[in-house]
Amino acid sequence: MNNAFNNLILEQRAPGNYCLSINRPKQLNALSQETIRELMQAIAQIENDPDARVLIITGAGDRAFIAGADISEFQGLSALQARALAQAGQSVMHRLEQLDIPVIAAVNGFALGGGCELALACDWIIASQSAKFGQPEVNLGIMPGFGGSQRLMRRVSKAMAMDLCMTGRMIDAQEALRIGLANQVFADDQLMNEANALADMLCTKPPVAIKLIKQVLRDGENMGLDQACALEVELFSLCFTTEDQEEGAAAFIEKRKAVFTGK
Repeated sequence: MNNAFNNLILEQRAPGNYCLSINRPKQLNALSQETIRELMQAIAQIENDPDARVLIITGAGDRAFIAGADISEFQGLSALQARALAQAGQSVMHRLEQLDIPVIAAVNGFALGGGCELALACDWIIASQSAKFGQPEVNLGIMPGFGGSQRLMRRVSKAMAMDLCMTGRMIDAQEALRIGLANQVFADDQLMNEANALADMLCTKPPVAIKLIKQVLRDGENMGLDQACALEVELFSLCFTTEDQEEGAAAFIEKRKAVFTGK
């Protein structure tokens, strides 16, 4: 595995069980343009592993998941350069969202601006008690540019997205849980234990079924109900081409735990 990153740490806790840390703690893990490029490279590495099962993303240190884009790089940007930056950021979020495997954001501390946007591109958001979320770009005279306005609206509601994007206010982990932004909240010192336990559990599930579940939920969200249900029928039927489906049914009948192999 290529770990020659300046701003990231990519490791495997077990075969196919990845953890990616944004590693700029002195900058509160802010997303510099170099970090964005490295994220694309890291995601490509995981995509190219046929045995990949799950990915956890977190921030190095105990203060921030990702405190936002690197604002020091904003000075002097032209509109065309800002457009290129937004396109690069959106490309990373889209690539992350399109991964076939479950992606867990373990949010430890600040998840603001680009950090909140990256968490929104993940499938799960679990947060520490001290986590803070927000889209404060309006306070810089700008707006979200890495997909935050759209993913936030789809995850919570249009009204709440209006609130967070227009006021720029931060919310704590409990409010994030209440509005449906976070899935679960844990004590700060238990966050990574819980993230690892969730990743380990997902690795025991049938990979093809997990992939198809992610696809139907992701793609079906932007379809009409009839079209989305038709997609569900097609993907449901594909499950019956796998050995894991046969193993799951046999294990249920035999009252034992299924052992899935990804075939």
